[in-house]
Amino acid sequence: MSINENELAKPNGKSDYTADSIQVLEGLEAVRMRPAMYIGDTGNKGLHHLVYEVVDNSIDEALAGHCDKIEVIINEDGSITVIDNGRGIPVDYHEKEKKSALEVVLTVLHAGGKFDKDSYKVSGGLHGVGVSCVNALSVKLLAEVHRNGKVYKQEFSRGKAITELQTLGESDSTGTIITFLPDSDIFTQTTTFNFEILASRLRELAFLNKGIRLSLIDKRELVENGTTHFRKEEFYSQEGLKEFIKFLDVNRESLTEKIIYIESDKGEVPVEVAMQYNTSFAENVHSYVNNINTIEGGTHLTGFRRALTRTLKKYAEDSGMLSKLKFDINGDDFREGLTAVISVKVQEPQFEGQTKTKLGNPEVSLSVDQAMSEALANYLEENPKDARNIVQKVILAATARHAARKAREMVQRKTVLSGSGLPGKLSDCSERDPSRTEVFLVEGDSAGGTAKQGRDRSFQAILPLRGKILNVEKAMQYRILENEEIKNIYTAFGVSIGTDEDSKALNVSGLRYNKIIIMTDADVDGSHISTLILTFFFRYMIDLINKGHVYIATPPLYLVKKGKEERYCWNEEERLKAVEEIGKGKDGSVHVQRYKGLGEMNAEQLWDTTMNPATRILRQVTIESAAEADRIFSMLMGDEVPPRREFIETHAKYAKIDA
Repeated sequence: MSINENELAKPNGKSDYTADSIQVLEGLEAVRMRPAMYIGDTGNKGLHHLVYEVVDNSIDEALAGHCDKIEVIINEDGSITVIDNGRGIPVDYHEKEKKSALEVVLTVLHAGGKFDKDSYKVSGGLHGVGVSCVNALSVKLLAEVHRNGKVYKQEFSRGKAITELQTLGESDSTGTIITFLPDSDIFTQTTTFNFEILASRLRELAFLNKGIRLSLIDKRELVENGTTHFRKEEFYSQEGLKEFIKFLDVNRESLTEKIIYIESDKGEVPVEVAMQYNTSFAENVHSYVNNINTIEGGTHLTGFRRALTRTLKKYAEDSGMLSKLKFDINGDDFREGLTAVISVKVQEPQFEGQTKTKLGNPEVSLSVDQAMSEALANYLEENPKDARNIVQKVILAATARHAARKAREMVQRKTVLSGSGLPGKLSDCSERDPSRTEVFLVEGDSAGGTAKQGRDRSFQAILPLRGKILNVEKAMQYRILENEEIKNIYTAFGVSIGTDEDSKALNVSGLRYNKIIIMTDADVDGSHISTLILTFFFRYMIDLINKGHVYIATPPLYLVKKGKEERYCWNEEERLKAVEEIGKGKDGSVHVQRYKGLGEMNAEQLWDTTMNPATRILRQVTIESAAEADRIFSMLMGDEVPPRREFIETHAKYAKIDA
């Protein structure tokens, strides 16, 4: 329970701060009281993070050379089982803690073998809070260990052991089996695991750890055409990062004949890099430390970029290909159309915060720089055709950047910070505190007019968009910044963009709205417009997504009405239920209206169903895997039709793609 000043205040307006005010949390109580400190949040992302923590322990066994098979099962009751064939968690008696090592690992924070360099050379779960946090946040957890020729079992609940360690019998195998059911008291939004999210992470781990076989089984019944079946996928990579690049670039046209692959373990930090240039205009660089996706980069990414720019620039200058260029090239130009994966293994990684999104070790930058510089220089000399194609791509990017500068300056001159005013179509709100405001991006002037009438003018702004905005996946940056609708978005938001050094950088310090809500019709055109806007945000305003500012409004699909009684429904299941309850099962006795567009609702209905914070349904846009999001956007919005058709045919029966 959170404590605020009102709860601490005494009747006379004063409050006592004495020894009694100091709480000592024992065991894993701290995790249960402040779960977001340990797993990021208690929403959908935090829920799936529980699985990653357990799987990461198995991957650490694989990195230590003791495991090559990991299986994740979503059970019928919604619990998760993770099985590996590693050494098994130790079960012998721990003298200091006076309990078994298994119980110590599962009930004590910062306990584990990751601090012993002889047990694990590298580890993702370095903080030692992973599996114990999973235990703390689970209503039940069962640990089964195969070790020393025997099978051991112990049960836990909400961080505490509820049975002693039991010996079940003999075993001729080794490994650990963890089964846990998340606590709905903690995860109040949902305790339902998403197959696609878990599959994306396991696929990623297979690419990052070649030779390890991972599988995902969903035992929840899926009924299709009257047939019940389970879903299962296996993930295995023999070539590792090379196959990762092929997977990411499957919908793009390659500029080079071969994937550039670099592997070095000369220094203390093993470095592995795979990269390839393509004809797109996007930079897609994904960095990992001990299998952890460092979405904010860090010193390994700095070393990569520095080596890439220096080595390519030297080759381009020595070849004479830059002699006719009338302006300088910069680091941004060398990364346009580049897809790369950087993976380093660090014994003692220094992450910025528990969420581990940015690496801080200064020595890693030098290791990556040296490995990249030498290997890339050799590749360019040995593959002159590929080298020439890359340099020509760099020159094209520099030329486009030069053109984009003028377009960018036009956008900057129009931003609210420059005092030139807001877009004429924007109906702003009166509140000036950005933390209390929200803006709706609305499809078309008609729906925009209804939204303006229905909104609360004090904190809600409306920005109508004319038709479908530009598909940024197929356009160069200067074309994007010349687009009137996109210029209006930048100006309305109050964000500033780009410098010559990083033309896609976004300064969000002047952001005028806390919530940016995409509100489109619930039809095919509306979904397409929503996807176009999300593509733009992902490529050019990803900070807004990462900081939790972007949402999708959910207008109802149906209005079920009988006499004065009416009910809004957001899906077919709700419609059938409403018909059953209002019409007593008789379809003919009720009127069902299907909303195809926002314009079919009046202002009051739009407010009640879609805009009123007390009753609306908002879906926050998050990125579970940047690599998977990149692949899906390039497939859905790129030029290649067959992969898009195959994706839709394969996934339409399983998933609804919102972001």
